Amino acid sequence: MTWSILARDADGSFGVAIASRFFAVGALCVHTRAGVGALATQALMNPLYGAAGLALLQQGMAAADVVAQLTGADAGQAQRQLHVLPAHGPAAAHTGAACVDWCGHQVHADFSVAGNMLAGPQVLQATADAYIASADQPLAERLIAALQAGEAAGGDKRGKQSAALVIQGAEDYRTLDLRVDDHDDPLAELQRLHAVSLERFQPFLACLPRRADPVGTLDRSRIEAAVAAFHARRAAG
Repeated sequence: MTWSILARDADGSFGVAIASRFFAVGALCVHTRAGVGALATQALMNPLYGAAGLALLQQGMAAADVVAQLTGADAGQAQRQLHVLPAHGPAAAHTGAACVDWCGHQVHADFSVAGNMLAGPQVLQATADAYIASADQPLAERLIAALQAGEAAGGDKRGKQSAALVIQGAEDYRTLDLRVDDHDDPLAELQRLHAVSLERFQPFLACLPRRADPVGTLDRSRIEAAVAAFHARRAAG
């Protein structure tokens, strides 16, 4: 009842975008860890896959082996859908035999798409094509555009209700974590929230404490200068 895209950016960041005709799809389906990977659990989701899968990736297990271990130990695996993208190496995915049509997945060099209860295979294809075509854009914007293309191709065949976007950078906290839990047009609302995040939230993140600077920027004039510099860079393209 959902489709999603996992992506790995050139700078090592991970991104996940997901949409569904189900309440709060971002609450339990999406899991990320800095420097480790990202995964999405779908269909009759198993939230236990999240922490367990990321722990296996952190131990150095390949994504395909993570998927095999998680689903192999799950008596409900026929009704699960899972895709996993590690920090290095190929993604892997599982679509259980009992997932509702249309269902399936695609695995690419640095991203994967998966969905179930969709209007047809064109939904995933359009999602993947749009992501590939937007390589010159920031990761978050690529992911939103990819889901919008999938929705235009039919999306979830039952309709739409919720969506989410996660960007996981190098820090233990997420760079961006946007959720639309219940909305008539969740992808439009997700795009609106992303636009609002660009006003001050995203530029302010550069001023927060991080591993290399555990205090962060405390001088408010320097914070305002960082916000202004962020917008100047975006305006310059």
